[in-house]
Amino acid sequence: MDKKNALRAGALAAGTTLMMLLMSSPALALTRDDGDDPGTGLSVIETLGLYVLAPIALFVIIAGLVMVLDRSKEEHRVTSRNIRTRPKADAKA
Repeated sequence: MDKKNALRAGALAAGTTLMMLLMSSPALALTRDDGDDPGTGLSVIETLGLYVLAPIALFVIIAGLVMVLDRSKEEHRVTSRNIRTRPKADAKA
C-alpha cells in the first residue's frame, strides 16, 4: 500500500511540474508589451553589490545595533560563570 501512495504522489508531482512548464512558455517573453521600456541591464559588480553585499551589510548593521543597544542586566544573562545550583533564600515552613 505504501508503494501505491508513493507512486501516486510522484505522478501528481510530475504532472504538476509538466503542466507548469508548458503553461509558462519562455517564448511568450519575447513579445513586448505596450509601454514596455526596459532599461539597461546590471553589471556583475552591480548585481553582486545589490543581491549579496547589501543584505550582508544590512545584517551586520542590525546585529551591531542590537548588541550596542542591548540593555539587559548582566545577572540575567545565562553564562557558565553565573549558573547557581543552590537557591539564594532558605525556604521556611
